[in-house]
Amino acid sequence: MIRVVTRCCLLVVLFYQAFLAPGARADAPDLPSGARTQWVVDEPEEIVSYLAFDPAGVRPRLPAGLRFISIEELAAGGVAWARAFLVQYPRKSQWGVSFLEFVRMRTFAIDGRAPEWPPKGAAVLWLARVAPSEPTADLGPGRPYLILDFWIPDRAYADYMRGKGYYATYGDATFQRSAAGRWSGSLAVEGLDITADCLPTGPVTGGVGSAGMQAFFPPGSSAIADVVRVAFAGHREQACETARSWTFRGRHPLASSIALGAPTFQFGYHLRGGTYPHRRP
Repeated sequence: MIRVVTRCCLLVVLFYQAFLAPGARADAPDLPSGARTQWVVDEPEEIVSYLAFDPAGVRPRLPAGLRFISIEELAAGGVAWARAFLVQYPRKSQWGVSFLEFVRMRTFAIDGRAPEWPPKGAAVLWLARVAPSEPTADLGPGRPYLILDFWIPDRAYADYMRGKGYYATYGDATFQRSAAGRWSGSLAVEGLDITADCLPTGPVTGGVGSAGMQAFFPPGSSAIADVVRVAFAGHREQACETARSWTFRGRHPLASSIALGAPTFQFGYHLRGGTYPHRRP
């Protein structure tokens, strides 16, 4: 979920990455002082797909003071994949950019409490790139993302997360690896069914030099007021073979999204995070 992109067409849009020898433990950036909670994630394994989406379907989730970054502005800034997208979909210039990921991890704890994962259980996140509505506004440290959805298959823990200032809801999500090394995930919630898969191929990139900081803003339609800031390091990545595709069915806004290239398999990083008061732009 929380990741660094190595594919050239997505470098500008999503995370950044330096290339050093993998295998050593990396140091994450220091989080700001004053965190209200402590979030720890270690040894995650995830598959990620980058998606263009129609912002009209999620407009109520956009908090005051934030705006979606559009494909048109990325194209105007010289991003090659965005220009190519608009050639194919000229009427979708105002669509936004997001990523969806299925993830499981060895450690996932907020203030020392972990979810009770069912067999094959996993988390599923849908996050969108955002920016302040007022260009001079300061959103604080970390590249900003809006949490459009965060599903976990533990109702009690979803309630616990919201009580701690982390936006989450219940979702029947699974994620597993076959004996042949293929990862597959599924999500079933009201109005949406997703299937996803990835067979990692090719070289592993990233490692000790892969580090960054991000800020996750809750949906404006939620009762959550805090922003979650995270610092991570040690991120590694492999491309997925492209013989199969992800499927989206239902009336949820995700069902109309369009993939921006092949998915990736990501793993190995450690993350520390916390909740902070949201400084309104």
